[in-house]
Amino acid sequence: MKQLKIPFIPELESSDFKTLELKMETGAAKAAIDTVCWPGEFPYAPAATVSIARSATHIIVHYSVSGLDLRAVAMENNGPVWEDSCCEFFVGDPSDGTYYNFEMNCIGTLLAAKRRSREDARHFTDAQHARIIKHSSLERRAYDISDEMAQWRTALCIPLSFIGIDGNSLPRSVRANFYKCADKSAHPHFLSWNPVEVAQPDFHRPEFFGELLF
Repeated sequence: MKQLKIPFIPELESSDFKTLELKMETGAAKAAIDTVCWPGEFPYAPAATVSIARSATHIIVHYSVSGLDLRAVAMENNGPVWEDSCCEFFVGDPSDGTYYNFEMNCIGTLLAAKRRSREDARHFTDAQHARIIKHSSLERRAYDISDEMAQWRTALCIPLSFIGIDGNSLPRSVRANFYKCADKSAHPHFLSWNPVEVAQPDFHRPEFFGELLF
């Protein structure tokens, strides 16, 4: 099981995207999202990295991607962003056995839910979405580009309370995983940070989460 220690960087959530990226570059924990989970059927692997840090009130996740295709069709909260050029953060609630999935496409459209399984989910409301700070290096518009190289970066600042954590009483650790996918791109792919060892594509498998240390 892979581990990452989450550094503390104050007031990240109040920074503009350029400043946030500079602070994350020098202070965040970094990892590659490079496990090709189902190489027989989906061998393509774009370059994808994740950086993670926390402030007093938020957990901050930053992605950097370089690879073929650029797809962004989902525009509404909780839309099918996994079909687009997308990065995902799944994290377990330390208190009740549920987990949260935050899936965001390359232009900042977010799906967020609290789940017991893929089927048993409660999606975040528009009011909750409004409290999650989202950044993208791309203009917010539709894209559907195939067989060309693309580079993009996104970031999420999620209130710690949204993942069951009290910032004044942090747990020792939480279980989590990071993913990169693009189901309906010209080169569909399914990459993870911690390996997902099941026969068919399925990221909703908390038993294969890694560990984030506070």
